[in-house]
Amino acid sequence: MKEKSSFLNSVIKISIPVALQSMLQSSFSIIDQIMIGSTGSLNIAAVGLAGKFSSIYSVIIAAVGAVAGIMISQYFGSKDEDEVNRSFSVNGAAAALTALLFTAICVLIPQQIMGIYTDDQNTVAIAADYLRIISVTFIPLAGSTLLSTMLRCMEKASLPLYISIIAAIFNTGFNYLLIFGKLGFTAMGVNGAAIATVIAQCVNFILLLAAFIVVLKKNQKHFFFSVHLTKMTYKQYLLILFPIFITEFLWSVGENIYASVYGHLGTSDCAAMTLTYPIQGLMIGALSGIAQAAGILIGKELGKKDYNAAYQKSKKLVLYGFIGSVILSVGLILLRGFYTDIYHVEDEVKITAQQILLAFALISPVKVLNMIIGGGVLRSGGKTAIIMIIDIIGTWGFGVPLALLSAYALSLPIVYVYFILSLEECVRLLISFFVFKHKKWMNTI
Repeated sequence: MKEKSSFLNSVIKISIPVALQSMLQSSFSIIDQIMIGSTGSLNIAAVGLAGKFSSIYSVIIAAVGAVAGIMISQYFGSKDEDEVNRSFSVNGAAAALTALLFTAICVLIPQQIMGIYTDDQNTVAIAADYLRIISVTFIPLAGSTLLSTMLRCMEKASLPLYISIIAAIFNTGFNYLLIFGKLGFTAMGVNGAAIATVIAQCVNFILLLAAFIVVLKKNQKHFFFSVHLTKMTYKQYLLILFPIFITEFLWSVGENIYASVYGHLGTSDCAAMTLTYPIQGLMIGALSGIAQAAGILIGKELGKKDYNAAYQKSKKLVLYGFIGSVILSVGLILLRGFYTDIYHVEDEVKITAQQILLAFALISPVKVLNMIIGGGVLRSGGKTAIIMIIDIIGTWGFGVPLALLSAYALSLPIVYVYFILSLEECVRLLISFFVFKHKKWMNTI
């Protein structure tokens, strides 16, 4: 009983701050959408499409953070603090190089990138300006991701939460000042929202770095930067990194193909889909903490080579996530009309958004289980090639073909397109559950 209580406390200690942080970010995205939405559906669509491309970078950086989490949690489990520092350093260097590459692309060819998503030249022009500015956040976001991962593995998950609250306040405040031109500032519309995001991300990184230094001093720990791994070769590191890197990249490209499909269905449909992104993020974010907890806690058990404990705890985490996702889906079905009513957009856009949210609510429990099993449990052992295969089959074997078929061959409305392509989550879950049950993912790096 004491061990069960201790495990539940560990889950809560990690998952609740992570979930609250993710939900906070999504809730402030809703505020962003409301502010931008008051300037017209065209701006909403433009920001949504620019956000889709920047999400490719975000998921790749998240992939590097996930690899860092796998390595750091296992080395914490085996009490090897030197290798913890080396793991942080190597992944930090990889994240920085990725950030520089994406920043250069977005600064040099933003219009060409946005032209892939839509034929509407007004939307392209607005989205390109937004993307160019928002690319300044890529470097601080890389640092923030790695620092947050490290602090969570040190069981200081509440610190990134508190800091994200401060950053979100900066973001909302500067949104108000720069979008609408308050307190003497020039009204900058969508570009003002982008600048506000840059300010907030820089604040977030600086505060996380300060918090990390304080935690090290308080615990009398010594950090050193070294990209020289001793417990694994660089080949082994790349065998962990590249599959998860490719997985997240191809998944994000798939999501961008979906966004391109939505964009070509019309500006109104694209705006409706964009309105649903924050609430989708809020729903998934509410349970993302369990996936984070799975990666860290199961990783530590694998680091100690206690495979039975790792498996039993994994089953509990999956159950927690499923119950939570069903409760949230029911709530969304009942309240989706209240959500869309807060936007000042056309009634047609509101109705379509409500229908999309219903489809999302139905598929959400499956998405959450995939997030916990694939994104947390199966990755914790470092055999990331398994996840790569599962995701390629789901996204490219089913999701993308279904999207193109339903949108272009069958000319279905956006709601049906979204629901049909989302059925790839069911395929992904069936394969993931099979791998989970056969325990091939268990591994100590």
